[in-house]
Amino acid sequence: MPGHKRGRRRGKRRVGWTPYETCFCPRDGAEMEVRLRVEEVEALRLVDLLNFTQEEAAAEMGVSRKTLWKDLKAARKKVAEALTQAKRIKIEGGSYTLK
Repeated sequence: MPGHKRGRRRGKRRVGWTPYETCFCPRDGAEMEVRLRVEEVEALRLVDLLNFTQEEAAAEMGVSRKTLWKDLKAARKKVAEALTQAKRIKIEGGSYTLK
């Protein structure tokens, strides 16, 4: 079936915070951008900023450790790409509920 997505629907993650700013841009302005989902930023915040273990962060977000790891890995890659290639970071969308 053309256009049919395979696999399971993306489950909602619990987030305890949403960003005040949703766009970060290099000084010269960037034409290219990476998009982070709100739950990816939450995974970064819990693990890299608040020093939660992956198990603690997964429990906080109401997901498995594997799901947390996938979100964290995706977020880190996108941030690294933006920083090394001078791309804008845009935070939007995702599948989450605010707790």
